[in-house]
Amino acid sequence: MGVTELEVRPYRDSDEQGWVRCRALSFLGSAYYDDVRTEKERYEGPSIELVAESGGDIVGLIDVELEREPGAVCSEREGLGGMIWHIGTHPDHQRRGVASALLEEAERRARSQALVRFEAWTRDDAHVQAWYGSHGFELVDSYLHVYVELDEGLRDLFPVTDGLRPVELFAHYVGDDRDAVKQRFARVHDCVLFERRFAPESTPR
Repeated sequence: MGVTELEVRPYRDSDEQGWVRCRALSFLGSAYYDDVRTEKERYEGPSIELVAESGGDIVGLIDVELEREPGAVCSEREGLGGMIWHIGTHPDHQRRGVASALLEEAERRARSQALVRFEAWTRDDAHVQAWYGSHGFELVDSYLHVYVELDEGLRDLFPVTDGLRPVELFAHYVGDDRDAVKQRFARVHDCVLFERRFAPESTPR
């Protein structure tokens, strides 16, 4: 069942507070729960920035940064792409088609600009990965996000130097022994890249 009176429209500067709140709450129940922003991200190049509004409140959002040359924003794969940096739905409005409506409108706009694919990085939340899969995205790459705490041998890996005392570490693991990394450290996430391909908008003759 869809949300009544849902409007998907371009982001406006006056939406920033609502955008920040919606993003924080939408990520709270995911593996990105501590990825908190205090202001909206800005893009130097072209982008598609949309919000979903219901009852005067921002209940969903999507930001897509667009390429003008293949590989400039997305991975070096065939065709111009758009990277979905942010997509989320307020918890009170989830499972009502908000994210799907945002994705559909973002894709419509991307097609008109000759894009042929979207990419999106996410973590190991089963429901999130299932959502991408149900919307035609395929997994194309992955690595690990690793959080290393002091009591997990952090200073053996990075000793105290010049008065600098590491107390925690966030790292990317791109090696082959992922099982060993997951066994050694308490907080490890699969970071996966999804891609959805679509045909560009046809040019009238």
